[in-house]
Amino acid sequence: MTTAGRRQTAAEKIRDAESARDELADALKAAGVSLPSLGLDGPSCTGPDPLALIELGRCNIATARALAAALRANGATGAER
Repeated sequence: MTTAGRRQTAAEKIRDAESARDELADALKAAGVSLPSLGLDGPSCTGPDPLALIELGRCNIATARALAAALRANGATGAER
C-alpha cells in the first residue's frame, strides 16, 4: 500500500524494492560492508501482485562480523520494524 491508500502496481512495487535495495547498498557501503549478492529476488518479483523481496545473499565470516559491528555501532536494538 502507498501512503495515499491505493495499492501499488506490480511495476511500482518492483521500483520501490529497487530503491530500497539501493538505499541499503549505500548504507552498507558507508559502513564499510559489501554484500556481493544483494539484489532483488527474481521469483518474488513475478505475477500480478509481486512481493518484491530483497535478497541479501550469503557472505563470508569477515563480512558477517563487519555487518554486526556496523549495526552495533549504530545502536541497533534487535527490535523488528
